[in-house]
Parts: sequence; structure tokens; C-alpha cells
Amino acid sequence: MPVAEPETRQPETRKLIPQSDSRARRKRRTLLDNLATKVVGVGGFSIIASILAILLFIFTEIFPLFSNAEVSLSTSFKAQDILAGQGDAADVALLGLNEHQEIGYILSRTGRLSFFAVKDGAEVAHELFSLGEARVTSAIQSLKGKRLTLGTSDGRAILVEIDFGVRFKQGKRSYAPRAKQVADITLDENRSALTSLAAAGDVSETLALSAITDDARVLLYLQQTEESLFGDAETTSSQIELEKIWSGTPASIALDATVRNFYMGSDDGKIYHWTLTPDAAPDFVSAVRVRNSPGAINTLNFLIGGRTLVAGESTGAVSAWFLVRDKTSPAGWRLTRIHEMTPHPSGVTAVAASARGKGFISGDANGGLHLEHTTSERHLASFSRKTGSAIELISYAPKANGALILDSAGEIAHWLVDNPHPEAGLKAFFGKVWYEGYEEPEHVWQSTGGTDEFEPKLSLVPLIFGSLKGTFYTLILSIPIAVLAALYTSQFMHPALRSKIKPTVEIMAALPSVVLGFLGGLWLAPRIEAVVPAVLLMSILIPVIVILAARAWDGVPLRIRNRFRPGIESMLLVPILLLAAWFCLYLNGAIENAFFGGSFKDWVYQTLNVGYDQRNALVVGMAMGFAVIPIIYTISEDALSNVPRTLISGSLALGATPWQTAIRVVLPTAAAGIFTAVMIGLGRAVGETMIVLMATGNTPIMDWNIFNGFRTLSANIAVEIPEAPVGGTLYRVLFLAAMLLFMITFAVNTVAEVVRQRLREKYQRL
Repeated sequence: MPVAEPETRQPETRKLIPQSDSRARRKRRTLLDNLATKVVGVGGFSIIASILAILLFIFTEIFPLFSNAEVSLSTSFKAQDILAGQGDAADVALLGLNEHQEIGYILSRTGRLSFFAVKDGAEVAHELFSLGEARVTSAIQSLKGKRLTLGTSDGRAILVEIDFGVRFKQGKRSYAPRAKQVADITLDENRSALTSLAAAGDVSETLALSAITDDARVLLYLQQTEESLFGDAETTSSQIELEKIWSGTPASIALDATVRNFYMGSDDGKIYHWTLTPDAAPDFVSAVRVRNSPGAINTLNFLIGGRTLVAGESTGAVSAWFLVRDKTSPAGWRLTRIHEMTPHPSGVTAVAASARGKGFISGDANGGLHLEHTTSERHLASFSRKTGSAIELISYAPKANGALILDSAGEIAHWLVDNPHPEAGLKAFFGKVWYEGYEEPEHVWQSTGGTDEFEPKLSLVPLIFGSLKGTFYTLILSIPIAVLAALYTSQFMHPALRSKIKPTVEIMAALPSVVLGFLGGLWLAPRIEAVVPAVLLMSILIPVIVILAARAWDGVPLRIRNRFRPGIESMLLVPILLLAAWFCLYLNGAIENAFFGGSFKDWVYQTLNVGYDQRNALVVGMAMGFAVIPIIYTISEDALSNVPRTLISGSLALGATPWQTAIRVVLPTAAAGIFTAVMIGLGRAVGETMIVLMATGNTPIMDWNIFNGFRTLSANIAVEIPEAPVGGTLYRVLFLAAMLLFMITFAVNTVAEVVRQRLREKYQRL
């Protein structure tokens, strides 16, 4: 038989790469590596630079909130030049300014009202009121300077309306100012001179006038006009001389906007309060001593809205007062000093209120001027011409952007005021503020109102509280469920089931928050409202049933348990939990009737004095849990699954049960990762917007009650930003809220990283 020849193997040939090509490839790789390193570096630097640029932009938007007002002298001229030989500075009774700060007016004691151009003091027009042989001894104006009340030396009050006659021709504004006398009312039958005046109301409806005469009497005039269904008007009036109950001499008077309260300041430092009622004598309420060592109450002026009363004293002190509820007072209210403003070095001689907010300008006997805001208690500016001449008259521009000042030397100065954010300040944002109509200082957020009289309330404390409250109720629901689910999934669940459960939970993290908020606010909230007792019962009964079910499973014989794959028994718990939930819902009506008088909401309100809002923290905790639980679960499960199997095997080999191993070995070892998961979930909860926006009532209140709503920083930004004019106070405050939100998140992440590193070092040593 022939023998086959052995197969000969051809030697393997290799393609040799020229050394020059190898060098080129290495050089190209090195070049690409260097390029990638630089690109990554530039990208990282760009991200950091972008974040810093965003923070810098936010800071530049916030900074103006804490800047003081800027006041600059525009022009000045002599009052005598405007009077044109009709008198000197001592003959000036009133000073006024229009809203565009182009036309002013000056009233002489002879009754001549001269309109002049503010830029140079040149007279534009004038009116002469017929006073006979009388002279103007006092005069006041409305906040916008269009209504004047003149007091004469023969006891009369003359009411005047001003029209600046604004005209536009070829795009230019011009004026044809004029004044009209609308009423001449005799206040004093004795024909004494009226040295001080106060007015409130309107001549066509309810009008109140008050005056101090040169012989120290205090007079009141009340007029009421009622119109019938047929258009006929009936006017009734009454004149009253107040009975002298004061110890000093009357120095100043004021009437509030409601024509219900009258105040008189005396030279012995007291403010006297009367209430006014139609067809009845004024009722004396109280006399309040301003301070222990008082001076004369030189000025009493109401701010816009007619509720806050500013008192200027001969000592230079300035304070703001308003009525506060008091059951011990006969009137039910008591006059209370609310704000103490920056004092002047000398006596206060004049005060002018702003027509745009709770601010005012005050002047003293040395020529000094202060710009103040009562709500924020901010001293915004001090300014003067440094002549030492006392301030006689102040006219604050209707837009609060300028003022005309007359001093005792007869000099009229026009000042420009740039004061964009007077209501802002650290106390306004973070301190308790005593607002008009409130019984005590409070933290309040209410950014807008229906009238110019509104007092902005810009406390960020309720919003910070709301963010923490929403986060707290979310985490107390999410952390136990997410961490325990992760522990069970990683240590006990069968791999086949885990491969389906974990991706499903992770997909939940992709649910849009607006969808969760929509479902929480419109679907979940009304359903929970109807079954609150059942929900509360579930929070107790379901954990108990889970524990009992686990105990019962342990008692099942091994031959039966071995028929199930390890870790699959959790699926047997699902119908038990559904049955428990149905049982709680079934008992809802019986529980409500037996323990809560048939209505849980009424019982909570009557027993605990707590209201129930349909969209509340309970709903938010449940809705936001769908957004937070997947995050905490996923990261925790990864941390628990990465615990070395050698540790678990060693624990089991030493006789520990799987549960003991999970609690005492796996959980501590993965503590750093679990803590990181919790902190990331906390950061998500703090910054969540749409869920809390749609699932709460967005009421900025400070109450831990789980049945009340709240407002968070992020939701507040979303709600308010459409209404915030660019560059306005609200606009900048929202940037401040964004900065606070960033700082909270940054602080949380920093603490989380520090704690995570320490936990890792601790358990690595073990």
C-alpha cells in the first residue's frame, strides 16, 4: 500500500511595515491624542467659563437691588425771580411740579399762582385768585399735585384744580397750564387765620377738611354729597370745633384717605386720634406719646393709600405709624409706631410723600434732605446744597423721579432722583416686615396688586420654606421606597426578574415632569381628597401587611418554597398589596363617619384649626416621587450591586443570613453610593418646577401642614417671570431667587461629596 507523502507547510509570510510608516502612525496617534486632550480641556474650560459667566450675569442683575438712590442737582433759581416783584421767599405758600418735571408752579400768599419752566425758572402762565383783603396763610396739595387747598387769613378754605394743558404738536410736548377754583368754604366763623390744613376725599362725594387756627383751635369740616336715582344731588355738611383735650399746642394735623380717622400732633410730642362718622361728633380714641423724650410733632403726612402716617419731630426723628387691631381699644384699633427711619441732625421742617410707593422726602432746619422708604426701612440717600438754610417746602414729582425744594433763603432747587428699587433690601427679602393691615411683622410674598397704593411684599423666606417643605415630604416618601427596592433588587430578586424590573424603573425617570404635574394636579389631587382617611390608613396598614406576609412566607414548608425560583416570591406579594389597598378604600367611608364626624376636611379644620387644600404637600410628595424614586433607585442599586461578592460570600460562610448580610455588610459598604443617590434625588426635588407648579396651590405660606400647599423658588420664577418687566424690582428679585436656588443646590452637592468621600474612606479601611 503506497504511503502518502507528508503535507509540507508553507512558511508563514508577514508583511513588513516600513519603519517610516510606523513612525508616521505613531506621530499621527500622538497628534490626535494631543488634539483630543486639548479639545476636552477647552470643552471643560468652556463649561466652567459658561457657568461663571451665567453667575456673573445673575450677579449683575441682582446688584442694583442693594444700591442706594442717586440724587443730582439739575438747576436752581431764586423764588423772587418767579414772583416778579410780587413778594419774596417768605411769601411762598406752595410749590408744585408736573409729572414730566418740565413745568412747576409757585403760589404766593397774595393768591398768585405762577407756572414756570423748570429748566430756567421763566414764567409760562399765571392765575390770580380773588381773596379780597385776605392772604394765603397755609396750603397743601394732593400727591400728584393737581388739587390744591388754600387756607386764608379770614378762615376760608379754597379748593383749586390744576390742569397743565399738555399738548403735542409735531412730536413735541407743550403746555397751556391753567387753574380753576372749584369751592370756597368757610371753616371758621370767627374769621381767624388758618395756619395749618389737612384734606381728604373729593368735593363731589365725601370731603373732609381740617385746620388749625392762629389762636390754636382745631376745626373740622365734613361734607357729603349723595346722588338720587333721578340724578339730583343732595349735599350735607357740618362744622365742628374739637373740644380741647390736649395738653400742648396743636402743631400738625392729618386726615386719612377713608375720611374715618383724624390725627393731631402737638408740641409736647403726642399724637391724638379721633374717629369720624357721618352726622355725629368725632370720637376721641387715644393719645400716643411718640417717645420718652419727645419733641414737637412738626409734620404729619400720609403716604400713598392714606394708611401709613409719617411723623416728623423737632428733634429730627422721623417715624411711620398705622392702625393695628387691638381688642382693648374702644375703636378696635390702636395707633402703633411701625417703622423708625433715619433721624435728621436737626428738626424736621417739611415732608413730601411719593405718589409711586411708600417712600418720602424729608427736610430739616439745616437744609438737609433724606430720601426714605418705609416698608423696607431703607435710607436711600442724603443730599443738600450745604447752604445751611432751612427747608421750607418740598414737592415730590408724581413719578418719584425728581423734586422741587424751597429753602428759607428763597432758593428753589430742582433735584433729579434715580431710585429704581426702593422697596428692595435685605430686610425686605429675609427679615420680618410689618406691612399695612397686618397685626404683626411677617414673612410675606405678594409681588403685585391692583392699585398704585399696593405695598410690594417680597420676602423670599416663604419660597425657601416651600422648597424645603416640598423636598422634605417628597424624600420621606421616596427614600424608603427607592433604597429598600434597590436593596431587594440587588440582593434578593431573581436575575431574570431583575433584568426586567430595573430597566422599567429607569424608564420612569424619563417621564416628563409636566405630565406628572398634570396628572398630580388634575387627576390625583381630587381623588385623594375624597379618600384621605384611606390614604392615611394605607401608610400604616400596607407596611404591616408586608411584614406579616414575609413572616408567613418564612413559615411555608421548604418543599413548597423550593418550587419557586429564589427572589420570585415578591410577585406573590403584588395581589396581597392590591387587596390591602382595596380594603383601605372600602373602609374609607366607615372610618370617616366613625372618627371624623362624616367629613375629614371639616374635622381637621375644626379640631386642628388646619385647612385642607386639594393640591397640597401630600399630592406633591406622591407626584414628585415618580420623578425622584427612579433616580435614587438606579444609583442605589448600582452601588449595592457593586459590593464585592467576596464580602457577601464571607458573611454567608460565617453563618449570617442573607438579610443580615444585606443589612450589616452590603448596606454599609454601599453607603457612599446610596448617600450620593439621596443627595441627587434631593437636588432634583429642590429644583423641580412643573410638578410643584401644577400639583400645589402655589400659596406662599409658611406651614408644615401636609394638607396645605406651598410655593417653591423654582415654581415662583415660572409663575412670576411673565409679569416681570425687564429691569424692574420683581425681575431682579427673581434673579435673586435663582441665585438662592443655585446656592442651595451647590451646598447640597458639596456636602454630599464631602460625606461620600468620608464614607468611602471609612468603609475602605474596614
